[in-house]
Amino acid sequence: MNKDKIWLSSPHMGGTEQKFVNEAFEQNWVAPLGPNVNGFENDVEKYLFSESSKEGAVAALSSGTAALHLALVMLGVKSGDEVLCQSMTFAASANPIAYLGATPVFVDSEEETLNLCPKHLKRAIEDRIAKGKKPKAIIAVHLYGMPYQVDKINKIASEFDIPVVEDAAEALGSTYKGEKCGTFSEYAILSFNGNKIITTSGGGALITKTPAAKEKAVFLATQARDTAPHYQHSEIGYNYRLSNISAGIGRGQMQVIDKRVRARREMHDFYVDLFSEIEGVKVHSAPNNDFFSNHWLSVVSIDKEKTGGVSREDLRLHLEALNIESRPLWKPMHLQPVFRNAAFYGDGIAENLFENGLCLPSGSNLSQEQKERIKNGILSCLKEYK
Repeated sequence: MNKDKIWLSSPHMGGTEQKFVNEAFEQNWVAPLGPNVNGFENDVEKYLFSESSKEGAVAALSSGTAALHLALVMLGVKSGDEVLCQSMTFAASANPIAYLGATPVFVDSEEETLNLCPKHLKRAIEDRIAKGKKPKAIIAVHLYGMPYQVDKINKIASEFDIPVVEDAAEALGSTYKGEKCGTFSEYAILSFNGNKIITTSGGGALITKTPAAKEKAVFLATQARDTAPHYQHSEIGYNYRLSNISAGIGRGQMQVIDKRVRARREMHDFYVDLFSEIEGVKVHSAPNNDFFSNHWLSVVSIDKEKTGGVSREDLRLHLEALNIESRPLWKPMHLQPVFRNAAFYGDGIAENLFENGLCLPSGSNLSQEQKERIKNGILSCLKEYK
């Protein structure tokens, strides 16, 4: 095999990142604070809130996982508490619950968005309350960039007075009813990992409703050092701040975010067109115009009864042999060995999506030649099994 690998989602530099990084070196701001950190936070705040009636603040952190952990800390989640969490997601959505000694309770997906099912969410809340354990928070995920059912989830959360932590790690640039994902709850999180729609190589952000909440989060993220000439600590803190170097990369990336969203959505359209006349393959798309996905990853479900026997795994292995990366959907958290004892509320939607779903190459930097390789690889697999 001599062709370069086609990755699922690789970093895509815009060209100005180096300028901000060089400035950091020239000014000796090689630390978890500095002009790039402040500038990056402002850039993200403007992107999320400048065209909205909402207000909010952004704290740049070392990862999306750190941001989620801090959100739960800020909500007062402690050992022995229960936190409801979408089951179909990456482990980083659930792990911070365990960091705090709390217990995750997993909830199934619904088919329209692949995200948290309102029906099962309400049933889970009612059952946990009946068992004498009102959940402390709800973690809802905009999976693969598709917004979850924001109105329905927030209505249920409000009815039971349970705060929502909005996991928008994969959804920067996505909107629901014209409002940016990351702005629908008291706390939301973003990820800037290397495979995300924009990257700081590693990094994340906590989005808060007020500057005061951001200030508290930054305090906790910088080891919770009290105001004193010496090192004094009245609370447990964390080393979670983003470096000025990484933030410089983020500043350059924010200058091309709209281009990156357009390119990802064009890849989704590429797959819609490719599979338009192929029976048994569904490209997951927005259920209606309220949902605008950045399509961080393009997702298909494969019904092998209709594809002549071609399964998700057949297609994945076929593409792998052609040096084209694809990946099954997230294995639901309630099926993970580490969470085998956790409660689960659902009817098998997430399990079915995992068994039959595949994420296809979705990068914003895929060339026309690479797209042709992907297309030919997919079609050759389907024809081979006919």
